[in-house]
Amino acid sequence: MRLTLPIAACVLLAGCAGIDRFSYGIATAITPYKVEIVQGNFVSKEQVAALQKGMSRLQVRDILGTPLVVDAFHRDRWDYVFTIRREGVKSQERRLTVFFSGDALDKWDGDEMPTEAEFVATLDSRRRGSKVPELEASEDKLRQFAVDRKAEPAPAIQVTQPVTANYPPLEPPQR
Repeated sequence: MRLTLPIAACVLLAGCAGIDRFSYGIATAITPYKVEIVQGNFVSKEQVAALQKGMSRLQVRDILGTPLVVDAFHRDRWDYVFTIRREGVKSQERRLTVFFSGDALDKWDGDEMPTEAEFVATLDSRRRGSKVPELEASEDKLRQFAVDRKAEPAPAIQVTQPVTANYPPLEPPQR
């Protein structure tokens, strides 16, 4: 009788260790979804190639987008930073800094940027071997678009009566 209690305790503790190993096996088999973290502005090699010295700030913003960092102490410097973190893949970080002299683009410096096609190919590993879609229109397609647009007549607007607006008063009536 005196040995029954210690033997039962040992069996119980051994069973807990087995349960722990079993639950750990289940936990490692079922993994939670890990969110892909994308921050900043993606800048492609084609966008960097479109930059020209002397461009205005507005032209640079049209090509590269709004900069991620505009420093109040360095008004003539814009920083474009892009990071992407995905499970099972080495995180990527790219930087591009553009410098202005007054309102004109003076110079730019940064990491080697991938082309749009290279970047798209790295996004989805399930689509390996599939063709990357064409990302810009050819000259022939642009000409065809212009011809198609000329063929459609602009809708005529006919005004038969003058348009008058009747808005309610802004203040309540005086009594």
